[in-house]
Amino acid sequence: MKNIALIALMACVCTASFAAEPQGTLKKIRASKTLTLGYSESAVPFSFVGNDNRPQGYTVDLCKRVAEGIQQQLQLSDLNIKWVKVDVNTRIPAVMKGDVDIECGSTTHTLSRQEKVDFSSMTFVDGGSYISKARAKLGSIKDLAGKRVSVIPGTTTEKVLKGALDAAQVTAEILPVRTHADGFSALRDDKIDAYASDRLILVGLALSGIDAASYRLSDEMFSYEPYALMMRRDADFKVAVDRELARLYRSGDILNLYGRWYGPLGEPSTLLKAMYFLNSMPE
Repeated sequence: MKNIALIALMACVCTASFAAEPQGTLKKIRASKTLTLGYSESAVPFSFVGNDNRPQGYTVDLCKRVAEGIQQQLQLSDLNIKWVKVDVNTRIPAVMKGDVDIECGSTTHTLSRQEKVDFSSMTFVDGGSYISKARAKLGSIKDLAGKRVSVIPGTTTEKVLKGALDAAQVTAEILPVRTHADGFSALRDDKIDAYASDRLILVGLALSGIDAASYRLSDEMFSYEPYALMMRRDADFKVAVDRELARLYRSGDILNLYGRWYGPLGEPSTLLKAMYFLNSMPE
C-alpha cells in the first residue's frame, strides 16, 4: 500500500506541474511533439558524432534523459527528437532564434552569456588546461614562453588563457583554430606546441588517438568551467529541464551515466560529487 501511495503522489506532482496549459517553449513542444536539441561534432566526450554518425556523449545522454522527462511531464505518447549541429559560433544564436530548444554540448555558464540566454542547473565542473607532446615537457604556463598555442576563438578558454599568460608574464603565439579536432590535428602534426581547452575535452582528444601516451596534460588548470545546458529565457521550460536533472542526481543514476563516459578516469572528483548533491533539489 505504501508503494502504491508513493506512486500516486509522484503522479500527482507530475500532473500538477502542468495543471495549467503550458506556455512558451513547452507549448511549442506539445503542439509539435518535437524537441530540438543542439550538439557539437567534436567535443569528446561530452558531445560528438559516433561511428554511426549519430550524436553521443555525456551531455547528449543527459539531454536524452531530459527529453524523456519532458515527454512525461507533458503527457505525450510520443516525442520526436530533432538534432541540429552547432559550434562555438552558432550555438548561442541558434538558441536565441529558437532553432534549438536545448544545446547539449560543453558550454560554460557565464554571466555575460546569461544576458542573452538561460542555463539549466550545472551538469559538470571542469577547468581550462592545455595538451602538448610529452617530449616537449610543457608542464606549466611558464613553459609556454615563445611557444605556439592554439585555442578556439570566442570560448571562455581563450579569455582565461590570455589572462593566465599575462599573469605569468609569458609571451606565446596564440593561433586560432575552428574546432577541437583541428587543434588536436595541428598538435599531432607539430604545427603548434600546445592546444588549450577544457581539461576533459583534452583527455578525450588524447584517448581518441592511437598514440595517447605521446601526449601530456598541463600540471595546471587556469580556470573554473561550470557546464550547463543552454536554452532560451523561459522560466517554465527551465523548471522542466531542472526537474529532470534533479531527479537524475537524486536517484544516483547520474553515477552510471558518468561511469559510461569517464569510467577509465576513476570516480567523479569530490567537487563533481558535491555539484551533483547541491543540484539534487527536492520536488
